[in-house]
Amino acid sequence: MSTTIGADALRAALLDGHEIALLDVREEAHFGPEHILLAIHLPLSLLELRAADLVPRRSTRVVLCDGDGKGPALRAATVLEHFGYQNIAMLDGGVAAWRAAGHAVFSGVNVPSKAFGEVVEHSYRTPSISPEELKAKLDSGEDMVVVDSRPLDEFRVMSIPTGTCVPGGELVYRIAALAPDPGTLVVVNCAGRTRSIMGTQSLINAGIPNRVVALRNGTMGWHLAGLSLDHGQSRYLPDVPPAEAEAARRRAEQVCERFGVRRIDPATLAAWQADAARTTYLFDVRSPEEFLDGHLPGSVPAPGGQLVQATDRYVGTLRARVVLVDDDGVRAGMTASWLTQMRLHEVAVLEGSVANAAGDLEVGPRPESALGLSELRYREIAADALDRALQTGQAQLLDLTRSVAFRAGHIAGARHGVRTRLADAIDGLPAHDLLVLTSGDRLVARYAAAEAAQLTDAEVAVLAGGNDAWRAAGLDLVVGEDGLEASPVDAFLRAYDCTTGVEQAMRDYLDWEVDLINRLDQDGTLPFRSGGLPGAGAGARS
Repeated sequence: MSTTIGADALRAALLDGHEIALLDVREEAHFGPEHILLAIHLPLSLLELRAADLVPRRSTRVVLCDGDGKGPALRAATVLEHFGYQNIAMLDGGVAAWRAAGHAVFSGVNVPSKAFGEVVEHSYRTPSISPEELKAKLDSGEDMVVVDSRPLDEFRVMSIPTGTCVPGGELVYRIAALAPDPGTLVVVNCAGRTRSIMGTQSLINAGIPNRVVALRNGTMGWHLAGLSLDHGQSRYLPDVPPAEAEAARRRAEQVCERFGVRRIDPATLAAWQADAARTTYLFDVRSPEEFLDGHLPGSVPAPGGQLVQATDRYVGTLRARVVLVDDDGVRAGMTASWLTQMRLHEVAVLEGSVANAAGDLEVGPRPESALGLSELRYREIAADALDRALQTGQAQLLDLTRSVAFRAGHIAGARHGVRTRLADAIDGLPAHDLLVLTSGDRLVARYAAAEAAQLTDAEVAVLAGGNDAWRAAGLDLVVGEDGLEASPVDAFLRAYDCTTGVEQAMRDYLDWEVDLINRLDQDGTLPFRSGGLPGAGAGARS
């Protein structure tokens, strides 16, 4: 059975040098405004879907927290214990007790990684350029390239004119294909600050001959300067000639040597994975497309730039072993150089990598890791059958997709709901004989089906294949807030997610991000803090 732990004892545990997973199980709208800095956000509504990836070792020391100790933490403990987690405690009094004990709380998401980006800029004196300066250079036809360090889906939404999508972990590997002339200026951007800073400094650390600068405040800064963004662009990942790939490998090796990146062989990895007393994550840091083409069994896709930008979305156990793999010797090494400097985990690069394991590769998506998925029992309804049922009024449709995605496209007539508020959502539906659940990822609806059956006398079914199957059947989705809850709890809105006050939200976000470095020492649990990174000055340039 789970126990409780006080705020001071939790802080000591976060600093004691041993593995621990601190999981905040509130929904994002409650987590985002106030949480413990090292807390991993794992909402109760997604607990079974993500727990095994975030905390794969069932004997890990786990602490669950919510707002006041009286909310979803107890329910989460019951679920995790059911699936074999053996060492669970709950924060007595929740985040409110942590704050009352005089410990710092933070707002936002992916805060440790974003704070690290600010420390990197401060320590390395990472150079930047204003939107106005960049626009003048573009207009004058200066020899330059703009590289967007975000994933392709974000790039397609909005981008700097002329930009090419080269996610951060790919930059050192691919930049020569875009800027073979050392005289070409390289400008790195993201939506805000972190990935621009990290991408720029990666190229500088690797010693590419070009001048490299970050676009100050990214696409937000560009928009706030009154400049027009492009939309729907698809320039993506230039191919790398063999000679340039070899040069990139040599540069990455020098970076790894500088920062003491550890390399391990497959035998060591196997021994680590067999160690019941430690947690080992194996991340494939190549592009998503390359992962699907073939990856090591047991590896998890984690493109390098995103792994650094949002480490807490991939690694739930503090001070775990993190092993990175690629097929070129560049992307894993550069990613490891940053994770090593963060000092949150024990980091290593796997020698031999994907390129030398062709006979043992898995192709396609990795096997589903959700807890208890095979135990679920539910009735499915096909998209065309649901379409008929909705048109005849025989069914009510409850969509458990994240509210931001619901607003961007949902089935006409659907009501939005959150799994943890399922009773309220069902109570608000008109009378129905058939209740159909759907979700964007297809899994949340399956887990909610049995819970829904206890809350209604109607028959309950799940849309087979979820909203993706509806779209694949050629059926329309509608855009807008019709059917959306008045105050959905599942999202802490980014500036670009806001429907009103977007510019002020951007300014507030950028101010928050810049101020993170000033707040780190108020907390004192992050090993990199705000005093700078050891050895950074040797590679800084302006």
